[in-house]
Amino acid sequence: MFSLHEPPLFTRLKQAQRVLVAGAGGGFDVYAGLPLAVALWELGKDVHLANLSFSRLHGLDLEVWVDQDVAAIGPETATRDWYFPERSLARWLEAHDLPSTVYAFPKVGVSPLRAAYEVLVERLDIDAVVLVDGGTDILLRGDEAGLGTPEEDMASLAAVQGLEVREKIVACIGFGVDAYHGVNHVQVLENLAALDRDGAYLGAFSIPRASRASEFYLDAVAYAQAETPARPSIVNGSIAAALNGQVGDAHFTARTSGSELFINPLMTIYFAVDADGLARRSLYLDRLEGTTLMRQIRSTIQSFRAEITPRSPRAFPH
Repeated sequence: MFSLHEPPLFTRLKQAQRVLVAGAGGGFDVYAGLPLAVALWELGKDVHLANLSFSRLHGLDLEVWVDQDVAAIGPETATRDWYFPERSLARWLEAHDLPSTVYAFPKVGVSPLRAAYEVLVERLDIDAVVLVDGGTDILLRGDEAGLGTPEEDMASLAAVQGLEVREKIVACIGFGVDAYHGVNHVQVLENLAALDRDGAYLGAFSIPRASRASEFYLDAVAYAQAETPARPSIVNGSIAAALNGQVGDAHFTARTSGSELFINPLMTIYFAVDADGLARRSLYLDRLEGTTLMRQIRSTIQSFRAEITPRSPRAFPH
């Protein structure tokens, strides 16, 4: 049973001791899970961080690789790539006396990605996985007006859904950000309502501004922006701006110049769902089984979209 005084996500994780918080969509998505990791550390949990990486991992030294498709990134990990969010986070974690290894997965298909997760689950004795999406396009089932950037999210969801782990949860933060990738957020809400009817919706809760989780998150995002000034995270920058009380067309990087932003408090809210329940509602996730390359996932989604008539987008009524 759930209670109003405790978010269901944390109720579900009460019995878990070793939690893997993993970024689903690549890039800086793992940062979107940092407030959850901080809260779980405060509860005495053994928390590990992982991310589907957009960096050139193939150039890393051999000793970095835990196994095939699993790299353990630390503050001093050498790379030829200037874009390396996992190392930036590892350096920030070390500076704050927190566990400073961030595991990185290359952009691969479902089969190798699931195998990589299985390595970590066994190696770290993980009993719960929280898959985190910066934005909400991981909640889309496939027939919406636009899917945002689904390839990495769906690879991660399919990989995690197949794990033999007691608790598997998806958490999204940054509601509204995906509008700039064609996502209709009324349809996101429709999907959440359908998940609620299935018993798979685990509620919503915001990051309190006056909290250690918020303080650490804002500091980590600022640190990452300083380390990667040419390509800061728009998603996490938007969430951070909202946490700082900004609203409307508040720009924080030249990457968004020419766009009209709508920074708002909804961006600081986590929406949590049961991973298996979310996977069951997908209209094409089963087609991704057996894929080994990200481009196979992309072509499979394109083929599926060519077969259907998408739901018509709707505007918010007020």
